[in-house]
Amino acid sequence: MSLSHLDAQSNPTMVDVGDKAITRRTATARSIVVLPDAVLAALQDGDIRTKKGPVFHTAIIAGTMGAKKTAELIPFCHPLGLDSCKFSITVEGNEVVIDCTCALEAKTGVEMEALTGATVAALTLYDMCKALSHDIVIKETRLLVKTGGKSDYAHA
Repeated sequence: MSLSHLDAQSNPTMVDVGDKAITRRTATARSIVVLPDAVLAALQDGDIRTKKGPVFHTAIIAGTMGAKKTAELIPFCHPLGLDSCKFSITVEGNEVVIDCTCALEAKTGVEMEALTGATVAALTLYDMCKALSHDIVIKETRLLVKTGGKSDYAHA
């Protein structure tokens, strides 16, 4: 199997999507953040309150900004105008589950935008809560599902 970001001479390159069909593309990524008790104690009314403000609301804003800037961060990502970037943040025990879903009509997928959005939201949560504890762990970030293009994917 060849890598799509290498040309015939094995030089790095952006994939040419010029001949691809425009289709509806969606992707959902998830980051899981493990919180210590000191941070969980700040949870009130479905959000963590710190001196910096409401953590989950700020993480959603930062994650959206990150998703929109993916092409500036990842060298061979195509600049995309997202039609939608939505977040779901839930607390399950001592874990915060951050889901980011991106969608658009385009010639290329939005997996990297969803992954970047979830990651930036997780990093923002860490940044806003580190004064309470540095024992916060960003446990994982993964693609859950993608649709559109040549093939669909769903994490088993």
